[in-house]
Amino acid sequence: MIPRHYRDRRVALLTQHGKERIVAPVLGVALGCLIERVDGYDTDLLGTFTRDIPRAGTQIEAARRKARLGMELSGLPLGMASEGSFGPDPVVGLLPWNLELLVWIDDELNLEILGRASGKGNYAHLLADDWNAARDFAQQWGFPGHHMVVRPEGQDDPRMRKGICEWAELEASFKRARAQSSSGRVFLEIDVRAHANPSRQEMIQRAAQDLAARLGSLCPACAAPGFWLIERLGGLPCEDCCEPTQEALTDIIGCVSCGERRYRQSTHRKSADPSRCSFCNP
Repeated sequence: MIPRHYRDRRVALLTQHGKERIVAPVLGVALGCLIERVDGYDTDLLGTFTRDIPRAGTQIEAARRKARLGMELSGLPLGMASEGSFGPDPVVGLLPWNLELLVWIDDELNLEILGRASGKGNYAHLLADDWNAARDFAQQWGFPGHHMVVRPEGQDDPRMRKGICEWAELEASFKRARAQSSSGRVFLEIDVRAHANPSRQEMIQRAAQDLAARLGSLCPACAAPGFWLIERLGGLPCEDCCEPTQEALTDIIGCVSCGERRYRQSTHRKSADPSRCSFCNP
């Protein structure tokens, strides 16, 4: 069911990297709203993936700041923004990991709802002095669909060329950077700006789907959007000794507006595997 509150409503989205083309189809169908791209502010001033301008604050703070700026520029009471991050995966720390956050701000209902998605990202870098190695690296990581950034010397060299999306341009940029480099080495990395990285676009779309689901879940007490999982409690008993484990037993579903709470069973399983039990497997 489409929440009536957002049907045909205009929602500000401040972006200069084409994110409206990713989120508008998802949220437009799910909520019936109209996502409006807002310009007039260089969002790179809030931080860049190429590290020439560091991001101030946390990922969610940056997203919130973008949303507020878009609302101020457009004069709309509804706004949203996207912010991504890349790092090692949270399990073994070996895979490139992409976390995307979408913040939705509703000043009429005094709500802030967060959608998120995370998974393996398409991000890597290479320091090379040989074009063949650079070409193989680019091919391995999905170039030219995924754009490239090239710098002389190393990852912090300000003499960069980004948004490279053609083989001839990549080769010319590599050779130019190599000539500028005192070591003869060139730093190459995948461009992870949203319009330059299809893998990241897919993650933003997943975050938009998550946000749409949250906004479409209405509180049974006050009908506010965002009635969603806020905490998961352990306690599923061990299959062997019946002692409680850290495995999820109860979900707490809550409203960000009125504070309503509902409890539900996390799983249909009756017991946890003994390997997850701190008594059987200390």
